[in-house]
Amino acid sequence: MYKLLKEFWVTSYKTDKLAFYLEVFSVAVTVAGSCILTFTSPQPEMTLVFPLYLMGSSTLAIASFRRRIIWTCVLGSWFTIMNVIGNYKVFFE
Repeated sequence: MYKLLKEFWVTSYKTDKLAFYLEVFSVAVTVAGSCILTFTSPQPEMTLVFPLYLMGSSTLAIASFRRRIIWTCVLGSWFTIMNVIGNYKVFFE
């Protein structure tokens, strides 16, 4: 099992190093945003959540585009659009 997981990570890294690091960043900031959302409920600090989610979704969309993973790219792009709207509502309305 360890060998399989290691091979999976190494292959992901070797096939596109930039996409790999974009994905790592995307996961890290999205998990951070999710933790903030969860642990500040029922009144979450959206001035932190939306920017983190925007960084995560946009880097995921770029990485997915680079890897030619269409449905993940569509989902990442959709989340990016929603997070741009969310950031606008939080910071400019």
